[in-house]
Amino acid sequence: MRNKRLYSGPFGEIWASNKIQLDWCHKLSASAPSSGSSLKLPLTGGGVSESRGHRPHSQAASMMKGCLQFLIEPAKKLKIRLKESRKRVKQDKKEPLVESQLFIMELGRELNRICQRSNILSHIWTGEDIWPAIVCRDFIVDWAAVLEKRVQHKIMPSEYQYEKVEKRDWKGHLLCMLESEGEYDMGPHKRIILDWTREIKSRAQPPVWPGEPVLMMLDDLEFQWKRGRLPNLLPAMELIMLTVLNADSPKKEDVTKQWLAKKQRSQRIDAVRYIPHGVWNWICDASEDVTLDSDSANPNLLISSDEKRMRCGLERRIVPPCQGHFDGWWCAVGKEAYNSGRHYWEVEVGERDWRLGVAKASAVRQGFRSLNTDTGYLTIRLERGTDLKALTVPATLLPQNLVPKKVGVYLDYELGQLSFYDVEKRSHLYTYNENFTEQLYPLFGSVEVVKDLVIRPAGVRQPCLCPGPCLWT
Repeated sequence: MRNKRLYSGPFGEIWASNKIQLDWCHKLSASAPSSGSSLKLPLTGGGVSESRGHRPHSQAASMMKGCLQFLIEPAKKLKIRLKESRKRVKQDKKEPLVESQLFIMELGRELNRICQRSNILSHIWTGEDIWPAIVCRDFIVDWAAVLEKRVQHKIMPSEYQYEKVEKRDWKGHLLCMLESEGEYDMGPHKRIILDWTREIKSRAQPPVWPGEPVLMMLDDLEFQWKRGRLPNLLPAMELIMLTVLNADSPKKEDVTKQWLAKKQRSQRIDAVRYIPHGVWNWICDASEDVTLDSDSANPNLLISSDEKRMRCGLERRIVPPCQGHFDGWWCAVGKEAYNSGRHYWEVEVGERDWRLGVAKASAVRQGFRSLNTDTGYLTIRLERGTDLKALTVPATLLPQNLVPKKVGVYLDYELGQLSFYDVEKRSHLYTYNENFTEQLYPLFGSVEVVKDLVIRPAGVRQPCLCPGPCLWT
């Protein structure tokens, strides 16, 4: 009982170890009946009855409850949260996994054995990261096609496939398709991937070493997944599969850049929710100091003296007629055209109506002809503040949640890709895949009269998304 004091009160002796407990004892003593008060025991029961209207026990209990209220409320909230989490777990357990989801889990385990330092996949094969069934099926089909080309494996009829259905049994076949939830034709694709993993495991070679850039990228993806910025670890599994394929290839490539190009080629819209730090820096290394060509600007546009800003004016400027300037749409192009290499520039856009992209050298600039892929323009446009679209033929609508404030435009001429990114989120918006054969000019358009469209300087970088100091430098 060291460091404790013995306090004698109306309800007996109490050991108090700190000032808070002593204060509480004094309050309890003050609320207790005086020495002249009489307490009489009930004839039946184990409680104490009061006389003269005094209720010492109830007052002490209420005071104790008030002192402990700061513990009671959080405990109640914690209990409610635990109940909700248990219900959620039970509901998740009730939903059985389909074959494609189980296949992805097993594939994650196999890749973890094939590739060193790929422990990130343990989140997949332990069930922490369960992908939607449609995502699993798309992944299996896409990678079966890739492996079929790489390893020359042909899809042959197997026990996974159903026999050819007679005409009279089309209703039964349709019912079978509905009951299997899209799993009825996945067998051949799974077989290709399984044969590939078994062939690699059968070799008398050590597991594949991914290399430091890939390891940093995997750590970055896992970190962002835990923070909730990635819906699943599909990008990590794709990166590891590319790493294993690259180890077998006689021509070695940079897997991190290969990963981005493949994603943007196979999925033009919202292909990557988060571009890892190393890949993003590689894109930004291609930054160009782009300036506006005042001679190409529509007469309604106001161009700043440094040729980095523009907005729509209230009066139309008088300019001599020229084939090089826009006399219809409120647009301007950059001074320099590109016909090779990698180029990147960032633009702060307005909130209502703008367009960005590139214009081919042969594209017509006069009139109000649609500025789309048929007329030599590869652009994205925001209309009415909410309608974001890629101006293909027909136009490709983009999700409203992708509307950015700062847009990064990345041109890889040799690869044939023009990509747009949300600079603040480091996420992908849209990619044009095309075989470029002529000069391309950066294109800018705006009809806003209040907010400028601003081309950011080449040396300015958006701050890192890490919560503190950058973890990947």
